[in-house]
Amino acid sequence: MTATILFVDDEADLEALVLQKFRRQIREGAVNVIFARDGLEALQTLEQNPDVDMVVSDINMPRMDGLSLLQKLQEAEDKDRKSTVIVSAYGDMSNIRTAMNRGAFDFLTKPIDFGDLETTIDKTIRHVVMLREARLRQAEAERAHASLSRYFSPQVALRLAATADSDSMEVQWRDVGTIFTDIKGFTTLVESAAPDVLGSLLNEYVEGMTGVVFAHEGTVAKVIGDGMHVLFNAPGEQPDYATRAVACAHDLDSWAQEFRERWNHKGVNFGITRIGVHAGPALVGNFGGSHYFDYTAHGDTINTASRLETANKHLGTRICVSEAVANAASNFRGRPVGDIILRGRSEPLRAYEPLCDDAFAAPANAQYAEAFAKLEAGDAAAMPAFAALVGMHADDPLAGFHLKRLLNGAKGVRMQLD
Repeated sequence: MTATILFVDDEADLEALVLQKFRRQIREGAVNVIFARDGLEALQTLEQNPDVDMVVSDINMPRMDGLSLLQKLQEAEDKDRKSTVIVSAYGDMSNIRTAMNRGAFDFLTKPIDFGDLETTIDKTIRHVVMLREARLRQAEAERAHASLSRYFSPQVALRLAATADSDSMEVQWRDVGTIFTDIKGFTTLVESAAPDVLGSLLNEYVEGMTGVVFAHEGTVAKVIGDGMHVLFNAPGEQPDYATRAVACAHDLDSWAQEFRERWNHKGVNFGITRIGVHAGPALVGNFGGSHYFDYTAHGDTINTASRLETANKHLGTRICVSEAVANAASNFRGRPVGDIILRGRSEPLRAYEPLCDDAFAAPANAQYAEAFAKLEAGDAAAMPAFAALVGMHADDPLAGFHLKRLLNGAKGVRMQLD
């Protein structure tokens, strides 16, 4: 690099001496030197030459002395602050102490020893280079954080930006918890709502849902229209990923319900948000190549979560989770849905509807558990048990779903959803 040095001194012969002593470095492009006669001229010169790396300033000068100039330089933004070497008369310790207290990097005494000056310049330039590299790393980290914050929670983004851990972005197999969400009737809403209303609504929805995910330190892998794909245990380690996924699903459901009610009151027919949750191995990493960042996941685990989200449409539920999630989550509260054969699968998957603590402890849940046990055992008493439950709780769509199945001649808890 070429170091640009500003010498500030009112002695007329200093410029000729500096140019003579540093002629080789100037010729080789190692240094570039400029001059000012006092502090005021120095400030004007710095304004015209913002790339100056260091300032060598005398103390005693007309109009503005070196100590006043030093104070002005220290008032600049950190990135614009110049490393300053103060020159003072030999034995003038009072001014030297004042200069060092005001932030001078080093000092020299008169008459100037040019060998000492060259050593001091070398030391100061090394310091400048270190500062420049540190600021560059900080800027790169800030850019990385800004980019990562689109996908990851603030905590995860800060950790990734700080460590520059490229291994965590590489494509790899790992166990994940994954969530898919979708809005009922969104296509109809798109076709009927005014563009400005739809834009405002969808931006607020995505921002709010993303905020919920980030509160649980989840990763937003995809936002496609009204749908969202969320990951846990990727890219960072989260041993409790299943517990986080269930808690996040509950909070997403609560937030989406409040959002839906608010917009319905504004006259917008916004549908319920359906949520599917599964856990298992997936191929995770950046699939965007070198020009596009696309951190996402692929595999059967991801497809299953998506299909569990779709299953809500048939079941009447808003959240549907797999047995893998229910077994892995700490203190899981929920009720069994049944053994579902999802599209593209030959083997059934036990699914559950997660419940909040109050709903789980309610008498209606115990009544549902008894009716479901009869259904699973093939007991003919399952139909009247579900009929009684629906009679008492007509707003329970899952109980109504099972009653309808039984009335149509179905038996057991194994079912295939179209």
